[in-house]
Amino acid sequence: MTLQTKGLILTAAMAGLMLPAVAQTAPAAAPATINQRKENQQDRIANGIQSGQLSAGETRNLEKKESEINHEEHDMRKLDNGHLTAADRATLNQQQNAVSKDIYKQKHDAQVQSVNPKSEVGQRQRNQQERIAQGVKSGQLTAGETAHLEGREAAIHNEVHNDRVANGGTLTAAERRQVNRQQNRTSGAIYRKKHNARVQ
Repeated sequence: MTLQTKGLILTAAMAGLMLPAVAQTAPAAAPATINQRKENQQDRIANGIQSGQLSAGETRNLEKKESEINHEEHDMRKLDNGHLTAADRATLNQQQNAVSKDIYKQKHDAQVQSVNPKSEVGQRQRNQQERIAQGVKSGQLTAGETAHLEGREAAIHNEVHNDRVANGGTLTAAERRQVNRQQNRTSGAIYRKKHNARVQ
């Protein structure tokens, strides 16, 4: 190795040592935007529906909170010509943190939804939940629409539960027909809400 080559290598090494430490480290990841947070929460809720960790009632309550945050964000943007102030973002972030904790608690509590029901009524309920979960994940269902649909689902679940308790664990033929009609109406509502112009 020539003296000139050694000199070039030494000069390059010294230049590398002299670079500021900041230039040598990778940039930190940017914090999630408001929309990224919303999408993340919706994905977590959809996964909870699909896995059976979230019941219809739990999903309704979570989506109602998400819908309220969305309305608040809309109002904040309206006041500032479509923009959010730093204080607005901090408020929304704090609210999303609270909902995030609720999602975790609801997904890890004792309430679950059967993912492998044996009865025809249970299979219809599971199918509706799958369709709602898919709509949440794809963005076809807004938080408000999901809360409304899950409210209907929760009401049907409660009715079936009460009927079974009253009849020693079974449903009469008339009760099955009644539940089937309600599920048909809810099925139509899921389709309409997934195919309207509103998106998350």
